[in-house]
Amino acid sequence: MAQVIGVMGIVDWCKQLGAIPEAGFTYENVGAWIRGHKIDADTLQPYLFFSKGCYTRNLIFKCPVFEVMAICWEPGQFSRIHNHRDQNCWMAVPIGRLRVQNFRVEKENAANGICTMARTDAYDIHADNPGFVDPAAPVHQVLNLPEFAARAVSVHVYSRPFDSCEIYQREDGRYFDVPLRYTSEYGKLNPDEKLI
Repeated sequence: MAQVIGVMGIVDWCKQLGAIPEAGFTYENVGAWIRGHKIDADTLQPYLFFSKGCYTRNLIFKCPVFEVMAICWEPGQFSRIHNHRDQNCWMAVPIGRLRVQNFRVEKENAANGICTMARTDAYDIHADNPGFVDPAAPVHQVLNLPEFAARAVSVHVYSRPFDSCEIYQREDGRYFDVPLRYTSEYGKLNPDEKLI
């Protein structure tokens, strides 16, 4: 386990992350940096918006190389199975605990959007155990399991920023592209959002 160098507020955390040169913003380097730098959970408060209807995506920082987002999860909420499509993703969890379930795509036909897939490994992420999406096996799902019985907040670093991803539906063996949106940006709720 990596030695924790310090705990810092989210603004300083983003600034220091941004000090990593673009050429060094690699899966390994950023993963090691996140393992060594914890986030002071109290400093996330301006960016936290929860909804009973669905998890929320709250933009904290964005530049051409990466973006940082707080994702807020009520108990029992989960993402759809998705693929980051050649994008690196690292997840710190300063509040609560989440389960990451990985999948292997066994067959896919891009012409008609049909696929078959199987569950692979799963692991929990929390303040002492950040998670990183394996670029060689990027299809996964994030879950705040009901038995965790608490809200959770994951801070995601995406490089490079993207505005769509592939969603997989195991039940009917299909996958397709979906656009992504922010619930809030820089601490301000987007006007078209209706939090339940």
